[in-house]
Amino acid sequence: MDHEQHEHTLIAQECARIMLNEGIGDFARAKNKALQRLGLSGRFCLPSNLEIEAAMIEQNRLFATVDALAELQAKRKASLKLMRRLIEFEPRLTGSVLKGTCGIGSKATLHVFCDFPEELLFSLMNQRIPYRESEHFIVGKNQSLPSVLVMVNGFEVEAVIFPRSGLRQAPPSPVDGKPMRRATIEETKELIEGNLADLFGAEGLPKHLADFFGEEANER
Repeated sequence: MDHEQHEHTLIAQECARIMLNEGIGDFARAKNKALQRLGLSGRFCLPSNLEIEAAMIEQNRLFATVDALAELQAKRKASLKLMRRLIEFEPRLTGSVLKGTCGIGSKATLHVFCDFPEELLFSLMNQRIPYRESEHFIVGKNQSLPSVLVMVNGFEVEAVIFPRSGLRQAPPSPVDGKPMRRATIEETKELIEGNLADLFGAEGLPKHLADFFGEEANER
């Protein structure tokens, strides 16, 4: 590995640590902070957002603690619980909780679909689900959409409200500009039941994690 490639890899790894451990969700901000921390000028080609995301997944696979991975599972379960309550709005899980790259302080994100935001608000009120109204900026489209923030099992879940037509085309991902990955209720359920197989793949969970998540599954 030449010097320039070594610096490139170091920056990607430091960005991943910053985004996972310091609650920073913006790639550009993480890159600037990584350069300052490493004492580099940025004269080398900076890693792409996709390379940083890959480094985040790798760090979670190699170094994440039981507590961190249990929190990821808990956020996925909280998301599924709210999705089931909002089934009429065809909810989809997306973002870092779906991908397994969520860091400290990150919230789960759902996309829900209705032509009038009031439809969702009325449903929440009828089900006695407390919420806060908010706004979600869509990266790459220079627009914002209404959203609601709901606490589920101690975790904050944001439901971004798209028109019904938005179900056909996902907005661009801030990672690579391609349509964002979205998971249905059934896909989210399968993801949870997979006990982090999306992160650890064919190798499976290390023994200490397999023991923990096996026990957790038996308790359900």
